[in-house]
Amino acid sequence: MKAAVLYQKGELPQYVDFPEPVVQSDDELLVTVKAVAIKHFDKNRSSGKHYSSDKPAASGRVIGGDGVCLLPDGTRVYGFGVSGMLAEKATIDKSRLVKVPDELDDITAAALPNAVIGAAMGLKFKANIQPGDVVLINGATGFTGRVAVQIAKHYGAQMVIVTGRNQQSSNDLLLLGADQIISLQQADDELKAQLKEAHAQTPFNVVIDYLWGRSAEIILSCLKGDGSFTTRTRYVSVGSITGDLIQLSAANLRSVDLQLTGSGLGAWSNAQIKQLFSEILPEMFQLAASGKLKVDTIAVKLENIAELWKLEVTNGQRLVVTI
Repeated sequence: MKAAVLYQKGELPQYVDFPEPVVQSDDELLVTVKAVAIKHFDKNRSSGKHYSSDKPAASGRVIGGDGVCLLPDGTRVYGFGVSGMLAEKATIDKSRLVKVPDELDDITAAALPNAVIGAAMGLKFKANIQPGDVVLINGATGFTGRVAVQIAKHYGAQMVIVTGRNQQSSNDLLLLGADQIISLQQADDELKAQLKEAHAQTPFNVVIDYLWGRSAEIILSCLKGDGSFTTRTRYVSVGSITGDLIQLSAANLRSVDLQLTGSGLGAWSNAQIKQLFSEILPEMFQLAASGKLKVDTIAVKLENIAELWKLEVTNGQRLVVTI
């Protein structure tokens, strides 16, 4: 079969012939792959930058962790790969698949789940979002941030405030449900003043952070109290695009009712993972099928994987490989 294979961390994946995967247990299924999204997660694992990265075998490893595929009986599903998914054939976990609605195309169905995981799991399980909450999304101009805006509104957020650097993508967020835009393309003092004013007018109940780094330090400093009662804020770190480390004042933790947590691999319970596949993803697929959850994608071919791997996709789009 044809596949995108990685031989060394940090190298480009190669479009080559590779042995077809073999089912190893009754918990697995051999499937025909139709579409696979290329995410930051995939690139970071391949480069060795993600904490879940492993070293490719000497014979190479097919990359890609999830995608849309056909079961042996022709049923179209989204599945989590046991073997790599960027290939004509793959093995998937029987317990981690979701039927794709007939009205939803392969490309959208492949692009959506990772963003749902990066948005809904943090909002629902870590932030415990409630109807009427005010939600700040730090770094909302990317693909997952755009989905997070829509899911926050779907879950009942009264107001969604977003930050970002890409002005065009920030303006697009207004059409997706965002209520206020705060630009990160300004001096720290100006950014802090704008965030403090927003927090004073409508206190942040939830912060979903895809950036971390300096912007997280500024947001946290804006939450710092003065000894009086404060609004409880659930701060959830989902990504660290602009830096993995921050300085955090102990006074931040003592002066405000702050819950600081993360949402990612290893941070969810087995019950929450089961709910993701049994309830959350099916619900989001239906929203997308009915046009109530919108994403922007760029479709590419598997044979072009090497030249497309390092392509920088802007304006909140996602690359999806069709097979």
